[in-house]
Amino acid sequence: MNSLFDVSGKVVVVTGGSGVLGSNISEGLLKAGAKVAVIGAHSDRVEKALERLRKTGGEVCGFTCNVLDMDSLREVKEKVLAQWGRVDILVNAAGGNIPEGTLTETQHVFDMKVEDLNLNGTVYPCLVFGEVMAAQKSGSIINVSSMASYEAITRVPGYSMAKSAVENFTRWMAQEMALKFSEKIRVNAIAPGFFIGNQNRAVLINPDGSLTERSRKVIAKTPMRRFGDISELNGAVQFLCSEAASFITGVTLPIDGGFSSFSGV
Repeated sequence: MNSLFDVSGKVVVVTGGSGVLGSNISEGLLKAGAKVAVIGAHSDRVEKALERLRKTGGEVCGFTCNVLDMDSLREVKEKVLAQWGRVDILVNAAGGNIPEGTLTETQHVFDMKVEDLNLNGTVYPCLVFGEVMAAQKSGSIINVSSMASYEAITRVPGYSMAKSAVENFTRWMAQEMALKFSEKIRVNAIAPGFFIGNQNRAVLINPDGSLTERSRKVIAKTPMRRFGDISELNGAVQFLCSEAASFITGVTLPIDGGFSSFSGV
């Protein structure tokens, strides 16, 4: 492997690591030689994720933790430090477009539920694990934004607002860490396009397996004319974590098949 992209031996904390996105990113980093600590809200899901991740042969551990609880996060931080002595990379994959926060076609903005997970579930881990990086004078934080921060996508107002705030916080945290602690601490984000997972399957795929009307609109605005595969996030994450991105901070990288750059006309 080109040493510029090398993350072997790096200690990585992945919030939401028992979910589809987080466990996929964890697997990619494990295969690249990193040591990964998976954080999830439910112990059974954490164990299930660990069972799969251990098959990679890398060093991995897991913790059940509520990312909206600072004390719980601090406990995990101390356990990770006790095991591996440092935290080099934080990937904030906790959150997502949960069904409970999605408006149906018959609902409107006044039915919206405002959720804290997608914003504070990113901010709190940044504060807790960012302190470790500040003391080390090095580290890389990767937050997860969304195409919902680029476009006014219908039916997901709370999620869209939270992800827009994540992008703003990413820029703010990037300048704060570089100016006040070290230029070797970088904070960036990825903005996944449309991937079919458990959280959005019902709105993208009909029971018979055909595309919903929403899916057809997504594909029509995606120049690559397909949904992404979840594994296609891994290269971008590893790049942003590595020395290949040593002069990149405060950016959000779309991984979207061109969705964010295409007007459709």
